[in-house]
This record gives sequence, C-alpha cells and structure tokens, in this order.
Amino acid sequence: MSEILTFSVVALLLVMSPGPNGVLILKTASSLGRSASFANIAGLFVATFCHGALSIFGLSALLLQSAELFTLVKIIGALYLFYIGAKAIYNSYKKSETVNLAETDGLIAESPQSTDVKKAKSGVTGILGSFSEGFLTQLLNPKVSMFYLAAFPQFVSFDAASYAIAFSLVAIHACLIVTWFVGVTMAIDQIKQRGKHSNIGRWVQRLSGSVMIYFSALLLGQKA
Repeated sequence: MSEILTFSVVALLLVMSPGPNGVLILKTASSLGRSASFANIAGLFVATFCHGALSIFGLSALLLQSAELFTLVKIIGALYLFYIGAKAIYNSYKKSETVNLAETDGLIAESPQSTDVKKAKSGVTGILGSFSEGFLTQLLNPKVSMFYLAAFPQFVSFDAASYAIAFSLVAIHACLIVTWFVGVTMAIDQIKQRGKHSNIGRWVQRLSGSVMIYFSALLLGQKA
C-alpha cells in the first residue's frame, strides 16, 4: 500500500509539472474547445498504457542500450513537437484572417443540408485529429519516457505474478492524467465563457505554440 501511495504522489507530480502535455491541453482548450481537449486527453490516456506496456515487457530497455535508437526517437519527438507548435501559431493567424474577411465581406449563405454535412465531417475529423495529437504527444514525451524507463521499474518486480500490479500502477497514472487535465480544461472553458474578446484565445494559442517549439529545442539538446 505504501508503494502505491508513493507511486501515486510521484505520478501526480509528474502530471502537474510543466511539459508538452499541459501546453497541448492549454492550446486545444483555448482554441478548439472542450470536445477537442477531451479527445486530446483520451489520446494521452491510451498512450500512457503504451508507455507502461513497453516498460513492463522490457522493450524500453532497448532505448537505454542503443544510443542510436534513443537519438532517433528523440529527433522524431522533437520534430513532432515543433510541428504542433508551428501549426498552432499558423492556425492562430489563419483564424484571424478568416474572421476579418467574414466581418468585412459577410458570410456566404449555404443550404442547411450542406452546412450539416460539413459540420459532421469536420467534427469527426477534428476529434480524431485531436486524439492523435494527444496520443503522439504523450508517446513521444521525453519526460514520460524517462519516467517509465528509470522510475517506474523501481516500484515493481517484473515477473508473471506482478504484471497485474504493474498495469494497475499504469492505470493510476492514466487516471491522474485524465482527472488533472479535465480539471484544467474546465477551468479554461470557464475563463473563455467569461472573456468576451476572441483575441485572448488566439494569443494563448500563439504562446502555447511557441512553448511547444521551445520544448522541441530542449528535447534535441537532451543527451543520450
């Protein structure tokens, strides 16, 4: 019981500490809303079990034994974080231009059927895209990778009898992620409801994108 409590505290501190996951949720919740942010969180949840499975079944040890493989994963993660950050900044300016054009020229009328179809398609695509962003951000998150490479094995002995316990710890970590970031999402949503200026969301998106790019630079500088 004491080991579970200790693990929970360590995992909670990991979840609450600043990192790519928090920046992603901040960016998504402020610009796309709760549904997209919840899809991000679902991606984080699933990717956490992938990290746990890799650690439990010993595949993560390959990263520690191969400097070349570690470097490859690091580069992929850095490039992905850079892509997410650059995309957030670009979309914030693109959205500004779209709003300005709509205010200047007016909106083009469309049939209700056409509008409904477009909303349905964009909704499904948007949710899947947000899920993928959350999944890949967590999967390539160096902070989480190092946690499952170095810290997680200290809490379990990897034999057949302890697999259930090991996955229970992973489940605790995943549930802490969901609880924390759902709370963050709801807080951001409340701030958005009270704020009347759309510029706030765009500037948060640009700031989040810049932080993502900063994290990508930090990741490239991390030694194998």
